[in-house]
Amino acid sequence: MKSSLRHRFVRTFACTALAAGMAASAQAGTLSIGHTTWVGYGTLYLARDLGYFKDAGLDLQLTTIEEASMYMAAQASGKLSGSASTIDEILKYRSKDFCFKAVAALDESHGGDGIVVQEGIADMQGLKGKAVAVNEGSVSQFWLSYLLKKAGMSMSDIEVQNMTADDAASAFIAGHVPAAVTWEPNLTMVKQKGSGKVLVDSGETPGVIVDVVALDCDVIEKQPEDVKALVAGLYKAVEFTRSNPEKAHEIMAKGVGGYLSDPKDLAEAAKGVKFYDQAMSEKLLGTPGKAGDIAEIIKLANETWSSLQGKPYAVRYEDLVDTSFVTP
Repeated sequence: MKSSLRHRFVRTFACTALAAGMAASAQAGTLSIGHTTWVGYGTLYLARDLGYFKDAGLDLQLTTIEEASMYMAAQASGKLSGSASTIDEILKYRSKDFCFKAVAALDESHGGDGIVVQEGIADMQGLKGKAVAVNEGSVSQFWLSYLLKKAGMSMSDIEVQNMTADDAASAFIAGHVPAAVTWEPNLTMVKQKGSGKVLVDSGETPGVIVDVVALDCDVIEKQPEDVKALVAGLYKAVEFTRSNPEKAHEIMAKGVGGYLSDPKDLAEAAKGVKFYDQAMSEKLLGTPGKAGDIAEIIKLANETWSSLQGKPYAVRYEDLVDTSFVTP
């Protein structure tokens, strides 16, 4: 499967990049961010390539790293300023010794993630006792656990087959598992091949899978003007996607690359996300003195990962979010 090959290639590239050493995290005028291949991160590339960051004196360096543990390790060692990731994913790495905070909201998965199942499985209860391919420790497992809980079930009610989202889709299409948690373009591929159906997608769980830019606390403290430029540039990029969607998709596809390198594929994937503008960011992250909706997601993530991983997580909203830059 093309995306699986892409996954292995990028992972190899990431290892090489980290071994060679990347930009220092606290260099004035420069921010370096690691991220996986996801359409929701397209606005970072869009703002960069339209010159929004450069015009404000910011050089944004973006590196694709498909493993969260790897880009978080790079950030912890000072080789990256921060990451673009889901809030539940990064929460697991926050500690008194590793300080970072979300400074900008990027997007919300609104149909871009889903559970594919064989015909005959009509609802979440239909997964009971069945093998489900899902990437353990990832946002996919976080979301699956959330859906199971809503249905009065838990992870113990299914047989987990641990594999990446791309490999999960491949295993499902090949008929090796009756259900899989994956994302676009795999959801569309399953439907096109007639391999099964999408049981539920993230459009039915608004505000649960959200992506943010989280920067190292030292970077936030020492480079506030760069952080302001980053947030302002992202807001401008989101407005550009609305007024010039075709051009935006073309630019984002070139930047994000991988399985989204074709503007048509990126445009299709973009239907499954909501890019956050200033008003949406204020509602999600909050404003100085007022907690945003993300506080509930952080609470849910603490509870979910504590249960799934058997160790306590109690990261506070204040520890994980900096609202100083949300409002210009």
